[in-house]
Amino acid sequence: MTMQRPAVTAEAAATKTPPRRASRARRRSLVGAAYAAPTAVMVGLFFVTPLLLVVWMSLHKWPLLGQPTFNVPDNYAGIGDNQLVGSAVWFTLKYTVIMTVLLFSLALGLALLVQNRRRGVGFLRTAFFLPMAVGFASASLLFLGLLSDEIGPVSDALRAIGLVDGYVSWTSGSGNSALGSTVVLVLWRFAGFNMLIMLTGLQAIPLEVYEAARIDGASRWQTFRSITLPLLRPTIALVLTMMITGSILAFDQFWILTRGGPDNSTTSLVMVIYR
Repeated sequence: MTMQRPAVTAEAAATKTPPRRASRARRRSLVGAAYAAPTAVMVGLFFVTPLLLVVWMSLHKWPLLGQPTFNVPDNYAGIGDNQLVGSAVWFTLKYTVIMTVLLFSLALGLALLVQNRRRGVGFLRTAFFLPMAVGFASASLLFLGLLSDEIGPVSDALRAIGLVDGYVSWTSGSGNSALGSTVVLVLWRFAGFNMLIMLTGLQAIPLEVYEAARIDGASRWQTFRSITLPLLRPTIALVLTMMITGSILAFDQFWILTRGGPDNSTTSLVMVIYR
């Protein structure tokens, strides 16, 4: 028994992490925590704290002057009794689905179109991204003028080629036309931006993978389905997150272009909160 103890001790000592390596790993962890600390503080101050404050305010009746009082059921009961809230939630969900599908499809298609370097690709990339240089409110006002039934050139052009008769109220004639006008505006404004993000993900895929697939006889569809989409998954997740978040928080385009009409058919949830 006494002769086996040194072997066990030597084996345990061999499995221990060297002190120098442990201190180096601890130092790297501290450096990483130091880099992450400012961001964590900013998120805590400007995101987590306001979120908790909003939740606390929703549970109280808070007059401008005076002390807040606990009022749990009344605030949420008022939301349930408001029919405009229900219609706004449904419209926001519908708009989010439509906008996400169309914007993602267009952005991915444009990214695939300008992926390879050839004549004119640089011009196309710039042209597709150029609408991002226009502010969202300015773009909404621009489309409001273009789609106006009185002075807008869109109705005049369509009437000149015989596609429509008379004047068309694109932003206030019906709920579908108002929604369609807003969708076109958002596609024009944000397709190039999302295209650029998708293009970055596409160019990060190694060319050797495509060469191996071509040598193996894979078709373009098989290459796209089995190579491009799986390797593009992190980029797709980022783009979809931004699209869904932006659609749920939609306000500017509806407030300027349609004012929530006609008959509150394009009133988003954020507009209800604002009102």
